[in-house]
Amino acid sequence: MEIKNLKKAADRILKAIKSKEKIIIYGDADLDGATSVIILKEAIQNLGGDVSAIYFPDRGKEGYGISKTALDFLKDVAPALLVALDCGIGNFQEVKIAKSLGFEVIIIDHHQILDKLPEASIIVDPKQKGDKYPFKEFAAVGIVFKLSQVLLKEKMSEAMRKNFLELVALGTIADMMIEQDENKLFIMKGLESLENSWRPGIKEFLNTIPFISQEKNYLNLRQKISKIISILNVRDIENKMPASFRVLTSSSSEDAEKIIEKLLKKNEVKKEKIREILQEVEELITETNEEIIFKGKSSWELLLLSSVASIICNKYKKPTFLFKKGKTKSQGTVRIPKGLDGVKAMMSCRQLLETYGGHSLAAGFSLKNENLEKFKECLIKYFEKA
Repeated sequence: MEIKNLKKAADRILKAIKSKEKIIIYGDADLDGATSVIILKEAIQNLGGDVSAIYFPDRGKEGYGISKTALDFLKDVAPALLVALDCGIGNFQEVKIAKSLGFEVIIIDHHQILDKLPEASIIVDPKQKGDKYPFKEFAAVGIVFKLSQVLLKEKMSEAMRKNFLELVALGTIADMMIEQDENKLFIMKGLESLENSWRPGIKEFLNTIPFISQEKNYLNLRQKISKIISILNVRDIENKMPASFRVLTSSSSEDAEKIIEKLLKKNEVKKEKIREILQEVEELITETNEEIIFKGKSSWELLLLSSVASIICNKYKKPTFLFKKGKTKSQGTVRIPKGLDGVKAMMSCRQLLETYGGHSLAAGFSLKNENLEKFKECLIKYFEKA
């Protein structure tokens, strides 16, 4: 048994390679997305194919997923096969626009299915209706690894398999996916290889970062990987490429070292900014004792709100919705205590939202400011019944 449409997606990519079609890889800019892009890119190149363009959306400017800004940037590459990784399942309008521009769209995602599917040529998502694969909780990079196995078959050497599993482990841990079944195996095998990785970026991380805890104890491998992931999640974009992609595809230790040094400095600034936002949120929370935590400010950095929301949700055990308020629209992040479902909550309020989606415990949304209070009221009603 295989994930629905996985072989169909592999066959279509192989056809594109053989007929020398243009291929665009479009990935979410987080670590799950970046590692997914690297695996598919290297698999295509190992088959003699060429990737015409790689695109990561800037969440702060474009929002999450396939964006109109991205399609406008990429339109000169059309006609082409556009493979969206770790995003796309909620981009109904954008997929229609992509098709009108001459792109054939394949979506490979792991997020919860909303009330319908986009009009993509092929959709691979274990959570879609009719998918009988027994395990549903892969990170996107886990699905892309399985796709690479179908693509490469006997051409996947043992060294390549181990190297890809290193990336799968990083992406799966970073996306906080449940560590059971195949995820558990992916992480175990990936961690086994990470300490001896040939990738200059990973080697440089392990050689240069001070892996000592506040108690002056040396960290174990899993703790080291968590620290590396935290640093790779620091926002730093050059030529539209996130730092995680640049580090993990570095061709030399010298190049990797420069990026890592920059990230370490930025990480200290990031931690201070998170502390500041956290303090502001805590001050706002003391004003109310509502069913949910629903707060936003124009001064908050959207890309820092996920970390803050996780801390707040864990502390108060309440559904947490934090957002950056723009002039006319707001974008936000969601963290939910175990046993509840943030995507279903937003689905019940979808008439008020422009976009939404993600996992049951971690998601995101965007909406017009005029709907903020209505959205809050709708969420409170939902969670009062949940």
